Amino acid sequence: MASADVTAELRCSICMEIYRDPVTLSCGHNFCRGCITQAWDHQEDLQEYKCPECQKIYKRRPELVRNTTVHNICEAFHATETDQEQTGVFCNYCDFPVPATKSCLQCETSLCDHHLRKHDRSGEHTLLPPTTELGKRKCSVHKEILKYYCTEDAACVCESCTVIGEHEGHKMMSLDEASEEKKKKLRNDLQKLMAETEEAGKRVQSLEECRSNAQEKAASEAERVAALFRDLRRRLEELEKRVLSDIMRQVQSYDDIIRQLEIKKEELSRKMRHIEELCNMTDPLTVLQESHTGHLCDTEDRHDEQLHDGGDLDVAGISHTLHTALADIMSGVTGRIYIYLKPADILLDVDTASNWLHISDVRKIASWSPGQNRPETPERFQGKPQVLSSQSFSSGRHYWEVDVGGSVCWRVGMCYPSMERGGLQSLLGENNKSWGLCRWDNQYSVRHNRKEIQLPDGNRSDRVRICLDYEAGQISFYALCDPIRHLHTFTAAFTEPLHAVLGLWGGCIKISGRNQGMLETRPLVTSQGENCDWFNLN
Repeated sequence: MASADVTAELRCSICMEIYRDPVTLSCGHNFCRGCITQAWDHQEDLQEYKCPECQKIYKRRPELVRNTTVHNICEAFHATETDQEQTGVFCNYCDFPVPATKSCLQCETSLCDHHLRKHDRSGEHTLLPPTTELGKRKCSVHKEILKYYCTEDAACVCESCTVIGEHEGHKMMSLDEASEEKKKKLRNDLQKLMAETEEAGKRVQSLEECRSNAQEKAASEAERVAALFRDLRRRLEELEKRVLSDIMRQVQSYDDIIRQLEIKKEELSRKMRHIEELCNMTDPLTVLQESHTGHLCDTEDRHDEQLHDGGDLDVAGISHTLHTALADIMSGVTGRIYIYLKPADILLDVDTASNWLHISDVRKIASWSPGQNRPETPERFQGKPQVLSSQSFSSGRHYWEVDVGGSVCWRVGMCYPSMERGGLQSLLGENNKSWGLCRWDNQYSVRHNRKEIQLPDGNRSDRVRICLDYEAGQISFYALCDPIRHLHTFTAAFTEPLHAVLGLWGGCIKISGRNQGMLETRPLVTSQGENCDWFNLN
């Protein structure tokens, strides 16, 4: 029989290892004593015992008898076994390397099966799986086996440490108890880490999807912007050539006038010489018969007019050309970008304000003030400290700004007027009818339909901007820091008018009242709404 076949015959069908102290049942099947004992210990309440191999039932628990022949064969196998599971620890008593099967903590030696049979088996000798680090299992002070765990010093100690030395009088636990308690904590930590890992994985996946979408939009937007600037450069270059040509034409007009005046000067000189000749003649008849024109033609008058009118460059005409052409160019540009001329004039609707909020007389400031005695109406928020704007937006592009520096917990955004007024569904971002930017526990996020996206810490600001492009179906949030930062853009197909919403838990927040003119710095938002640049018309 081949060695592999012999080995298969010597394996316990329960643990699948070479027999350890093999015993035989009356049915003829062999098992490790420990394996069959443990299997039957779990069957005590059944009042019957089965052979794991043939399922033969024994009404009484059979007496286990060692199979000496199989035991000796297995001991020989254990003594020479050098497979991949070998520990690398060898018997200290053999003259040649024989894998150890146990290490004695008391003797600090490792033994093979042969020498293990001769070893002291009293309770004082603790046998362990083969190891080379037996010294770590003994007290460095008393050289005794570590048996207890000091909970006050978080250290493994020996029995002497518990009655003398620095651990005397401390609370102790058995190593097994302390190990199980630590394992319990580790399992709890593992569960938390697994949950955090899963959450991190979801966030990474979400961010990767956002990045992929942003990359697609960025490529399209970059091409759009590049085309816009190519067109601007082309039109500006054409305008530059036209204006420079006008300037040179005006300069060349001086050359034309000068040439005409030179001709006039020569003709005048000729006439003067002719008149002088006539004046010097002595023959009266010749003087009278000589033809003579006493003045210049109309061309001469025009020369004089050009001389008087062409005294300076026509700067006003050049400026007018530039202004008109630039206005035409900007008119074409504004059809391809969104320019918000001024913020929407948002006023808060007291009829919707929760009795937890006080609304200022100018209807721009909401303050945390529980106990307001306003009548309950279907429009008023019940339980949730929120208020809507009196204005609604059902078309166009708009933006409004909020100073949130006076509160540490707040929500701002936009919603449909049909949003609930009571319960969790009435909270901004906790339904499919509202879109909000939130701060809670010093963490910033955006929420819609109870789905939350955490924002990086670097995006915090005491002022925020909310931009609405109703036709494009976009609500965008910006932090008005330096430089201004785009936080998030929601995209939806709007089906109702939209109101501004404020909510706060402590302090106050207010609608910004800054006015902006046509020539002031104004935000420039792309058609995708993903980025916000700044453009100055001055």
